[in-house]
Formats: sequence, structure tokens, C-alpha cells
Amino acid sequence: MDFIHSRGVLVIQHIQNNYREQNDFLSFMSTVGDPRNVFSIYFPLWFHLSHNVGTKMIWVAVFGDWFNLIFKWILFGQRPYWWVHETPLYHNDSIPHLEQFHITCETGPGSPSGHAMGSSCAWYVMVTSALNFTRPSSVTSVQSFQRFRLLKSCLWTAFWVIQISVCISRVFIATHFPHQVILGLLAGILVAEVFDHIPSVYNASLKVYLQINAFLFLLAVCFYLLLILTGMDPLWSVTKAKKWCANPDWIHLDTTPFAGLVRNLGAFFGLGLAVNSEMFIQSYKGKSSFKPRFKLMCVTATLTSLQLYDFIKMPTHNEVLFYMLSFCKCASIPLVVVAVIPYCVCLLMGEEDRKLI
Repeated sequence: MDFIHSRGVLVIQHIQNNYREQNDFLSFMSTVGDPRNVFSIYFPLWFHLSHNVGTKMIWVAVFGDWFNLIFKWILFGQRPYWWVHETPLYHNDSIPHLEQFHITCETGPGSPSGHAMGSSCAWYVMVTSALNFTRPSSVTSVQSFQRFRLLKSCLWTAFWVIQISVCISRVFIATHFPHQVILGLLAGILVAEVFDHIPSVYNASLKVYLQINAFLFLLAVCFYLLLILTGMDPLWSVTKAKKWCANPDWIHLDTTPFAGLVRNLGAFFGLGLAVNSEMFIQSYKGKSSFKPRFKLMCVTATLTSLQLYDFIKMPTHNEVLFYMLSFCKCASIPLVVVAVIPYCVCLLMGEEDRKLI
């Protein structure tokens, strides 16, 4: 692996030296690839357009991030910004200089890339869903098929441009080696494609959600304990991040391995509660739920309310408290998106309709 890592360092140095003026764009693309965008942007938008697409997006994001965690613990992937300081390949006077940024100091293992995997998961679901909605029937004209082929080419081109940009951005900030982002990209596509063939996720009961949530949590904890019993430290990467990060303020608790697990299980639990709640059933059984005005009001209210979540800061002085509150915060997002806001909009539209009568 030292050979692959050393070649990767050369690639990072080349990108940092030759594309420094693109720093703002690449930092932005790294933000675009943040797996948390699934819950705060992509899921709220798509769920109000199509319940099935929104639901599948959460399932894909949760399972994709869970597999990412397990693979990171198995592969023990190094990160460039600390590897150059600890490898015996370089002497003290020949250590390559890698510039660090405020988003460089991720604390989890490096392989596969969580941003590349999460981004490819989400965008693969969005592109394939958009194509399924616009796919012409067999009785349509030749012009319709030509327009569909053009749309298909445009969407897949946009997909690859975004994914490649996200991958380059993660390499540019020295938080991943090139092979790690490639592995994450391919793994994300694979997870999304698998769930494209599991229709049962659309109608899962609350019991199924709870069972899967418990299974994923217990399996991750058991794997964590197994690593400890075999003499390995599952949190070895946190120590390295704290040691070699250029600025201690750039290290955040929400990038630790368990932070992602808690975030995803919270969102999954919240989705299970929401889609099986009476508020959700009442909101979407009437005719108003099919009106474009209803969907527009839901999307607007959802995106506005989710902006308030940015003002909720989790306490970092106690890790257990941080994880518990993070779970509750993430569980509340699907509840608000799926049940609370549509129910309130439905009541509001009902009041307006009665006044018109």
C-alpha cells in the first residue's frame, strides 16, 4: 500500500499546486458531496415529489453509510494528511508538504470515501428516478424517444461531472487518496443499484424499521467489540487526526465513526415512525395531496424549517450526550418532513377550502 499511497501523494500535490485558484469551487463540491445533504436537501425535495423515491433515498443513504463504516473498520484506510508524517518512506527533511483546509481533518478511517459513496448513492437514485418518470411509453413518437435519449445523456453527464468533481475535491483537500474516492464512488453506485430491485422498502411497517435499526446498531457494536477483543483500536484514526491536524479547531466530533452511525439510524427510525403515523395517512388520503399547490407548500415549508436545524448545536463536552441528542435531532427530520408539515398544510388548505365554500 505504501506505493499506492506515495503515488496518491504526488497526485494530491499536483492538484494543490496547479488548481489552487479553484479552491473555493472544490471546497464547495466537497460540501455538495456531504452525506448529510441527503437528509437536509435531497430527501425533503424528492419525498414531496414522489414518496417512493424519497423513501428509497433514505434506505440507500442509511445502508450505504453503514457499509461505509464497516468497510472503514475492515480496511483501516490511512488519510494523506497524517500518513505523510507517519510512514517510514520519508525522512524528516523530505516529508511532502500537503496543505490542510478547515474540512480536511476527518477523524474516521479513509477508505472508502464516505463523501464519494454518499454522493454517488444519492445522485444515482435521483438520476434513475428522473429517467423512470420521463421514460416514454412504447406507443409514443420517434421525437419523444429522441428527446428522452437527449435527456438521458444530459442527466448521466451531469451525474459523472458532479461525482468526479466531488472526488477531486476530496483529494484536493488531502483527506483522501485517489483510490479511496474511486472505491467509494463505485460502492455507492452498487448499493443504489441493489435497492433499485427491492420494492419492499416502499411499504415497510414500523416493526420492520425497528428490527432493521436494531440489527444495524447491534451488528456495528458487535463488530466494534470484536476489533477490541482482537487487540485493535477501532478509534485509532481519531488519535491520528488529533495528532496531525494543523488546527485543533478543524476537528469535529460529528466526523467520528459512531457519529455517522447515530445520524443514519436516527433518520431511519424517524422515517419509520413518520410513514406509519396517523398524521401521514390523514395528510395524503385526501384529494388536496395531489394538488401542485399542496406539494409546493410542503416543499417550501420543509426547506424553511430545516434551515432552523442549523442553529441547533449539539454539546460536544460529553460524547454520550452528543450521540443521544444527534439521534433525536436526526429522527425529528423525517418526522417533520413526512408527517408534521404535510399534516399542517393539509389542515391549512382544508380551512381555506371551507372559507371559499
